[in-house]
Amino acid sequence: MVRRALAVATLSALLAACAVGPDYVKPGLPDVEVFARQDAANDAAIAQPEVQFWHAFGDPLLERLVDAALTHNHDLRMALANVERTGALLRGARYERLPTIAASAGASDTRGSASQMPGAAREHRDGDAYRAGFGASWELDFFGRIRRSVEARRAETFASAADMAAMQVAVVGELLQNYVQLRGWQEQLRIARENAQTQERTLQLLQLRLDAGMATSFDVDRGRTQLETTQSRIPAIESQIAVVTHRIAVLTGATPEALIAELETPADLPRLPLAIPVDAPGDLLRRRPDVAAAERRLAASTARIGIATADLFPRFTLGGLIGTQALHVGELFERDSETRLLSFGFDGAFLDVGRVRARIAAADAAAQGDLASWERTVLMALEETENALARLSRSSVEREHLQRAAEAGARGAGEARLRFEHGAIDVLDLLEAERARLAAEYAYAQSRVRHALAAVGLYQALAGGWPEYTPVVSAR
Repeated sequence: MVRRALAVATLSALLAACAVGPDYVKPGLPDVEVFARQDAANDAAIAQPEVQFWHAFGDPLLERLVDAALTHNHDLRMALANVERTGALLRGARYERLPTIAASAGASDTRGSASQMPGAAREHRDGDAYRAGFGASWELDFFGRIRRSVEARRAETFASAADMAAMQVAVVGELLQNYVQLRGWQEQLRIARENAQTQERTLQLLQLRLDAGMATSFDVDRGRTQLETTQSRIPAIESQIAVVTHRIAVLTGATPEALIAELETPADLPRLPLAIPVDAPGDLLRRRPDVAAAERRLAASTARIGIATADLFPRFTLGGLIGTQALHVGELFERDSETRLLSFGFDGAFLDVGRVRARIAAADAAAQGDLASWERTVLMALEETENALARLSRSSVEREHLQRAAEAGARGAGEARLRFEHGAIDVLDLLEAERARLAAEYAYAQSRVRHALAAVGLYQALAGGWPEYTPVVSAR
């Protein structure tokens, strides 16, 4: 019996390299050498994006907020828990390759009925029994079902790690976007308040002229209309500042009101780098965590085809038991009390061919769907990068024009006030100059925000500089 068991184990080892189902082949990337909008990133050279790129913005408060988000954000904690879960499932799948060992022990006190033992006295119908033993069972993985299961679990573990890296990109990107918007709203609030003060002085001047008979009530009403309109913008901007402040706090894992005191002090927009490195499309796709996650899920689906295909063949198991049985506790470990069992069996569920082939077809369809998902993810990564390059380039040109417009509007409004005070122009010209100044300053402030958001969007599309989470898993 022992020799036969060893022969079966040897045969299992010899067949260990055999696994049914398709072997995974990593799909090729699109043949794209450069981005169509490559020159959009400030004529940047092909290079690896900066590690932890937010340091390039030169804002210590922003850096602290990013560190807090990477440590305490709840979405990232959930993603980390999922990585740990898939890692635990991978370890469990590996244990399936080893024999399952169990120990058991028991004692029983039985009494037979008088009808079962006619004529026997009550005390003779009582009996005790004791047993103890160790058992083991081992599935002989002739057709690779277990090996494919380990392969699928390993791919899923790496996919969940890539998901966490993608979540880091999303969380830090959203934090940066909200921080940029916060500083942009604070700049617009400053512009609104300064213009309101200027318009209030204009209204006071018009009121004095009305009292002196040098202006009409129509002029005063037009000045008041402009002032009230400007002041009406202030509450709306303040509400936007409150919203983004609350969002930043929650992204860092804090309560909505936790960062109000720290963020209410206005500050300039983060300083943008002069150039943003952009690498080749192939390097981008190999680094993007969402592409990596989609590719690993495709690998897992391919392995599951092998798991389903293995059900077309019988499952062979080897079992063994060694133990002791006795009617008295003191006799349990005596020589003649030992028991043993060695078994070899197979599962005939493979005969249900229709159901097995249906499961194979389902697994194959799932793999085709994951292949399409991977291809879509690749195309979307290229699209996002091209779009981000275009936005950054065009927003830069827009910002330059609006900056000159804001400077010209400020000069025009100042000159109009001087000319009005000397009676060279009427009140309508003055109000129009102040309205044009306000509109130009608002537009310039908004364009700076759009340009900063475009830079953040490009960094997100490049997925460069994000802390990578690599699970500790064996390559076996």
